[in-house]
Amino acid sequence: MATINLGAIKFNWKGAYNSSTTYAVDDVVSSGGNSYVCIQAHSNQAVGDATAYWNIMSAKGTNGTDADLLNISSTAQGDIYYNNGSAIARLGAGTSGQALITGGAGANPSWGSAGGLNQFVTARDATVKTRTSNGTLDLVSLNITPSSTSSKILLMMQTAWGYSAGGNSPNAGIYPKRAISGGATTNLSQEAATGSSPGAVVASEIIPAFGAENQQPLSGHYVDEPNTTSQITYTLVFSVSDGGSHTTYVGSPGSTNTASWHWRTPHTLTAIEVVV
Repeated sequence: MATINLGAIKFNWKGAYNSSTTYAVDDVVSSGGNSYVCIQAHSNQAVGDATAYWNIMSAKGTNGTDADLLNISSTAQGDIYYNNGSAIARLGAGTSGQALITGGAGANPSWGSAGGLNQFVTARDATVKTRTSNGTLDLVSLNITPSSTSSKILLMMQTAWGYSAGGNSPNAGIYPKRAISGGATTNLSQEAATGSSPGAVVASEIIPAFGAENQQPLSGHYVDEPNTTSQITYTLVFSVSDGGSHTTYVGSPGSTNTASWHWRTPHTLTAIEVVV
């Protein structure tokens, strides 16, 4: 009668292959990510896919196609691993507020802004400013640093003005100017004013005054595409074409009087970064 070894009716896991270990039939070992089953008792016989002593039992995947893609090189919190087309690649944690952006098929993911309103900066100055001739006045400035070169900056502008009695009424307007850190200053959305041109103004904001000691509102908006991630200084500029000999007041109806009926209008400039 045949003798049955009850200890060898199942596979016996022996862990990693060791050349100094004696192996029996149905012992199973691991080596190089594969597993092998012993088909003939022996010692010091190297594992292989098909030898007199070993048969392969399971094989690891191949880089770029199967399970062996997952070779993690870092365990830093916030890291993400992805298939870059040939292997697993690490994408380190982004900065606070960023979102994971896909570049579509055939591209790798990245951190970036997901679009929408990214930051809001506003500046306000209630100082009454005056001018006695044609020209411009800088009213209020702010700084903003875009997060992307593709960002658009929406500028919202507001002030009011008046003038003292005497001579023909002037025309006035507002416009923004931009100064990129390390670069030149640029007037934005400017067109020549009518009459005795004081310089560049926003054409839609060329508004004639309607009488001395009255306040005329000025407001407008402009969408800038600065194509930079350097700090930008935007300034709200007032421009007047003076038709007579009088004083122009910006932020006041027509004087620097602080009486209650001489209400003030602050110069306000707002910059909103829109990420696209």
